[in-house]
This record gives sequence, structure tokens and C-alpha cells, in this order.
Amino acid sequence: MITRELARDLREAGLVWHPVAADRFQLDLPDEVELEVEADVFVVSDLTIEARSTPTGTLLAFNGTTEWALDSVTLADAVWLPHEDQLRELLGGTFRMLRRDRDAFTVEIEMLGEELSFEHPDPSEAYGRALLALLRRAQ
Repeated sequence: MITRELARDLREAGLVWHPVAADRFQLDLPDEVELEVEADVFVVSDLTIEARSTPTGTLLAFNGTTEWALDSVTLADAVWLPHEDQLRELLGGTFRMLRRDRDAFTVEIEMLGEELSFEHPDPSEAYGRALLALLRRAQ
């Protein structure tokens, strides 16, 4: 799973999240709001956490969680933690290969004729770093 910091960087670089079932996220509330659950990882599910479209945007509704003082949050108050396959799909035609070396995974992409490599012990993090580079170059 990618780190919260990388997830925030991806969002700031322009990655747009359209929540679907099984998506993971963490709360990313303003500093003045303190909740003990901010570090918890939540999963979008029609039974417990439902993505609801409203005229003002998408809300993540916490259904049936009576112990919570929070009924819903906006997408701006959540940070998406994409799965490895979602990250690979977002790389699209730039993705060339995933290679495992002894202690790390290397993701190779090609952008504008230039081959780039991103290495990390977690393959999701390597994919995420490659996607971040791609998004930053597109800005």
C-alpha cells in the first residue's frame, strides 16, 4: 500500500479520485479537527462507506457507524490510497515493466522517448512514484 504522503502528493499533482467499491482511503482533515481515526484505513463499500453524488460533490457516507460522530466527509477530506493495479492502469501506455530485484521492485516507464525507473521495496510505492513523475511532467 502506498504511503499517505505519496497519496497526498499524487492528489496535489492532479490525480482525481472517483470512488468505487474496494477503494481504500484515509481521512485528511484540517489541522484544527482532531480525530483519533485519522490514521485508520477505510474501504469504500456499499454497506459501510458509500460514495454518494450530491449537487456539491461526492460525499463518503459512513453508514451504520453509530460510534462515530462523523456521518460523512467530502472527497477533499479524504486521501485515496490506490491499489497496485489501479496505479498500473493509470500509468497507461507509459508503463513498460515491473521487475523484482533482490530487495526492491523497479517500475519502468517511458515518457517522451525517455526511459525512467522507480525503485522501492513495495511495488505499489514504486508504481505510485512513477505515476507522480508522470503527473508532474504533465503540469
